[in-house]
Amino acid sequence: MSGPSSLSGESLSGESVSGESVSGKSSPGGLNGGAAGPGQGASAAASGAVVIRAADAETLAGPRVSIRLLADSSTTGGALSTQRVTMAEGADGAVPHTHKLSSELFYVLSGTVDLLTGDRVITGQEGDLVVVPPGLPHAFAASPGHPGELLIVITPGVERFEYFRHLARIATGQVTAESLLDVQDQYDTQFLVSPPWRAARAKPTP
Repeated sequence: MSGPSSLSGESLSGESVSGESVSGKSSPGGLNGGAAGPGQGASAAASGAVVIRAADAETLAGPRVSIRLLADSSTTGGALSTQRVTMAEGADGAVPHTHKLSSELFYVLSGTVDLLTGDRVITGQEGDLVVVPPGLPHAFAASPGHPGELLIVITPGVERFEYFRHLARIATGQVTAESLLDVQDQYDTQFLVSPPWRAARAKPTP
């Protein structure tokens, strides 16, 4: 497990709160703008389907990254949790981490993204799909010079929305990055250091 100084999750704010440099701290969090929606906005149809209207989905927005919270585990009966992540050119999304219990699916909606899968860093473009199994280190970011947008699905579902809000509180200085150490198991997110990812995301020296 990495030290607190390198902790971060999906990044939303404009400032790094992690040694792995998460464009807006990962951790995501409504950073300067805060939540833009009233909540999950889920409704169940007669068939039992979960319906999330775009206008109702909560959005955590920062200068470089925004996350639209679509459906959490409790909304889908534990089947999955899902969110849409939009990143500006070269913006960091999530620093290296693993999930013990769930697989994570990344579908590239638009743009170009860098994805860590184990010890490999691959580039994904619109229409590409990557599925990371439990226990495999992974991370994501918009590729240098390109924006990127991802649909992310974690299955089986883990309650994650409060995790993103926690990251938002870190980004706005309400709590410290070290506070993530206490909730890694709660959100099934274990942080780590990845030399391949660090090398791939290193800013070239002028």
